[in-house]
Amino acid sequence: MATFADETAILSTDPDPVRATEELQHHLNLLQIWLEQWRIKVNPTKSAQVTFTIRRDICPPVNLHNTHIPVKKEVKYVGLHLDEKLTWKTHLKAKQGQLELKLKNMNWLINTRSQLSLDSKLTVHKTILRPIWTYGIELWGCSKPSNAKILQTFQSKMLRMISSATWYVSEQNLHNEFEIPYVTEVIRINTNKYKTHSTLHSNQLIRTLFNTSVDRRLKRLWSEDLSQ
Repeated sequence: MATFADETAILSTDPDPVRATEELQHHLNLLQIWLEQWRIKVNPTKSAQVTFTIRRDICPPVNLHNTHIPVKKEVKYVGLHLDEKLTWKTHLKAKQGQLELKLKNMNWLINTRSQLSLDSKLTVHKTILRPIWTYGIELWGCSKPSNAKILQTFQSKMLRMISSATWYVSEQNLHNEFEIPYVTEVIRINTNKYKTHSTLHSNQLIRTLFNTSVDRRLKRLWSEDLSQ
């Protein structure tokens, strides 16, 4: 089980999707007994069952209180949108939507006609807009470059807007002039900080998160690769 505040996730892993479901259902049965004992009511339809795999096999549905838990292709957990193949594309698309909405609400404050100083506009970007997409960056930073480019495009558009830069001013000049790192650089910086804090943590389980001795079947980036 993985719990944080009011968020609870139950994880079951097995090469055979049927066995994985049986283990998950067994734990749900135990959970149901505990809920009845403590008279806690849970609405199973507000939960979600997701099969995280690159295969086509889907785990059979499970139930709680004789009610099927909805089977979905993605789920939101502690602010992160997890799709069934863990590509992070859904998460970054959601962040793009949040950024566009926030920018629309703040357009009067940071557009070209605003009398706010350029330094203040950059402060708004750093303190309000950037934290929206940097949350969980140590994890989603492993996604394909094309996914991270979604956020880079927004940041470049943002810098051009607040600086009233003309079309012939390059993206690189904007980033250098305002000392704003590219998204890929932010990924590397934040991951290095996370790795430093984790390897020095008092909890041994956290210290082993960056264990590079694990066998890999897929040619994908892992979190420890981002810090290299």
